[in-house]
Amino acid sequence: MDEICLGTPSKTSDVIDLKVLRIGHMKVKIVILALLSILILPIKSLGAKNYIIYSVVQDIPMGFDNEIPKKNFYINMGSHQGVKKDTILDVYRTISRLDPYSSKKRFNYKINIGKLQILHSEENAAIGRLVQLENGKNSPLYEIDGFMIGDQVDIHITD
Repeated sequence: MDEICLGTPSKTSDVIDLKVLRIGHMKVKIVILALLSILILPIKSLGAKNYIIYSVVQDIPMGFDNEIPKKNFYINMGSHQGVKKDTILDVYRTISRLDPYSSKKRFNYKINIGKLQILHSEENAAIGRLVQLENGKNSPLYEIDGFMIGDQVDIHITD
């Protein structure tokens, strides 16, 4: 048996008075591995997961008049999160702006930029298509019209 010493110096003498705790080799290894796994493994966020568009695939335009190439939007939300065929998802983009004058703070705006309709859903992933894009005169200006990788998605809740 090995010994692991825990304790504090005694105030009454120059000799260090320690409590001795005897632990076997196997128990020490298990405790050390448990502590290391807690420190090494990534800690998951306690908040809600952000679901995003992680890939976009489209037809190659052939140059025909009034041609609209099909686009598929791949998202990391699926049947485990309640998404099924024909589910409507809201698509948001976070726009970040710095206030250089008064507060010197950065403000993040979560702007609704449109809606996706799900074409196919699996456990934790789905494929959708654009059904509505918010780009009228009453919507904020954002750099890229249309959906892009990194845009956030949420299930559409009707009033």
